[in-house]
Amino acid sequence: MALRSSCRLSEAVREEEHWLACPECDLLHRPPLLAAGEEACCRRCGGVLARHRPDHLKRCLSLTLAAALLFAMANVSPLLMLRLGGRETSMTLLEGALELGQHGLWDVVVLVVLTSVLFPLLHFSALLYVLLPLSFGHCVPGAALWFRAAELFSPWGMIGVYMLGVMVAVVKLADLATVTPGIATYALGGLVFCSTAAGHALDGADVWRRIGVMTLHESRCKAGLIRCHACGLVTRAPEKHPCPRCRAPLHRRKPRSLQRTWTLTLAAAILYVPANLYPIMTVTRLGQGEPNTILSGVIALIEEDMWPLAMIVFMASVVVPLGKIMILIYLLVSVQRGHDGRFKERMILYRLMETFGHWSMVDIFLVTILASLVKMGTLATIEPEIGVSFFGAVVILTLFAARAFDPRLIWDRADDHDRG
Repeated sequence: MALRSSCRLSEAVREEEHWLACPECDLLHRPPLLAAGEEACCRRCGGVLARHRPDHLKRCLSLTLAAALLFAMANVSPLLMLRLGGRETSMTLLEGALELGQHGLWDVVVLVVLTSVLFPLLHFSALLYVLLPLSFGHCVPGAALWFRAAELFSPWGMIGVYMLGVMVAVVKLADLATVTPGIATYALGGLVFCSTAAGHALDGADVWRRIGVMTLHESRCKAGLIRCHACGLVTRAPEKHPCPRCRAPLHRRKPRSLQRTWTLTLAAAILYVPANLYPIMTVTRLGQGEPNTILSGVIALIEEDMWPLAMIVFMASVVVPLGKIMILIYLLVSVQRGHDGRFKERMILYRLMETFGHWSMVDIFLVTILASLVKMGTLATIEPEIGVSFFGAVVILTLFAARAFDPRLIWDRADDHDRG
């Protein structure tokens, strides 16, 4: 087994030792002996198998409590204040989303509220419900279900992307008016730091062990073992039965992974066209203005010598979603045609897609902030347009498509190749 530091594999195989199955390629490993701060990686694809985070419960709990308090401040305090020609407007995080409803874009309202308010709230609540009693040595009823929920909601809470949208909005509005960050802006910055640090400190595998340790008897024959996609338990329970530990349905591979991924990817590719052809917002200054598409907005930023901002918007709004669609199609075709090479390279593409895919939401958050803040009649007004709905649909469809794709399908062919 490949290790990121000088940790050793357990040489003695106990009668009741657990197996570790790589979540990305499904290769079985024996549990390593890890020192504090060490990580164990899959010897085939390089995916992280195990971490040793000493005293992780207390550190994660402290950071999560701080994040929850900052989250409350970020939702009740003003986010940004705009002053122009003696007039002043301000907005909160929730007001920014609801403003889009005044323009009939309720689909975007739901998307923004879910990713910036509801999912982070559910994530923090579920974590605190599980971790607070565990830190005192107790396991609350339904802990497995709530911890599953915390891990499910975690990638859909996009506070970090929203913070980037706030920063882009401040830079974009600097030449138009005087922009003053509110208390919520600083709370969001602290929230991003605390939530990221909490996620890094948490040892999810150890939490699952504390919730319900399941002992498996090792056999010479490893056939029939199945890894729970939710808690990582390797068990001999039948497929489609509930996991003995977290009660999630067991599947050797994600059900209908290729069909669902193809459907979502093709839908995203189709909607990507109107998302770029239709305007996403109209900027009016002193009674004059015109609708802006994604590309025309980037060009306008370049003409105003805002090259760094233009590159951020271009990467997040054009390169990332288009690249994600192309990577998904390549992975789907390579799996269906049975390509038996470049396994690690394809795995790298999958990880890049998973890591950067959600950053496309920055354009949605940017339009939300600008439309809520800049509404000063004839002086300056920014209105959202139908293009933002199409673009939001593209972002969500590609996120669902990436979740539907099972990376272990790439490595199934590697098993056949190794046996041949």
